Amino acid sequence: MIEKLKKLKINIGWKSLVLIGVCVVLLLIDLLTKIFEEKYGWNFTVIPHFIEVESGSRNPGCAFSFLADSSWGQPFLIAMTFILLAVIITVFVFLPEKFTLLKIAISMITAGAIGNLVDRIAFREVRDFVGVNMFGSMVSCNFADFWIVFGTIIAVIDMLFINEWAVFPLTKKAKAAQKAREQAEIEEKEKKQESTDDKNDAE
Repeated sequence: MIEKLKKLKINIGWKSLVLIGVCVVLLLIDLLTKIFEEKYGWNFTVIPHFIEVESGSRNPGCAFSFLADSSWGQPFLIAMTFILLAVIITVFVFLPEKFTLLKIAISMITAGAIGNLVDRIAFREVRDFVGVNMFGSMVSCNFADFWIVFGTIIAVIDMLFINEWAVFPLTKKAKAAQKAREQAEIEEKEKKQESTDDKNDAE
């Protein structure tokens, strides 16, 4: 385990730099739309009975108003957000550049997490203004929530089906990488077995 940790190296290439820029842009979109929503009192329908913009919705909790009525809710959510950010930013820094989709997902989740964290610290609540019809009821959210949801979906799909460590590899690249890794493991075992046999013969 210690040897594996020593092999870790920072992987910040041009793709990561671009994605850091994307993260900043997504964060600005979230914060600016919240500011404009408050300033101009947006109220309009985007898609009838599905997506509506309504000014003034505030959520002192998290998803589906969870912890909204708890006195310790905000400090807990703020602390958990800092921990989440520390973990995913560390993963982003050390994750090889070839894991592009996963880095895209992390960039989106980071932007969303910071966007809502700013609200929690500044206002002790999150500024929601986009109503989305989910299973017959309107759920209030914001662009930060969209970034987190979309980023999470991309990450799950990538880890399940696309990248070389996928649980159920569907792409040729993922299948080839896993096959090559399995072959390398077999060869390594054979070498160790040969070394053991040689030592036994020498004795």
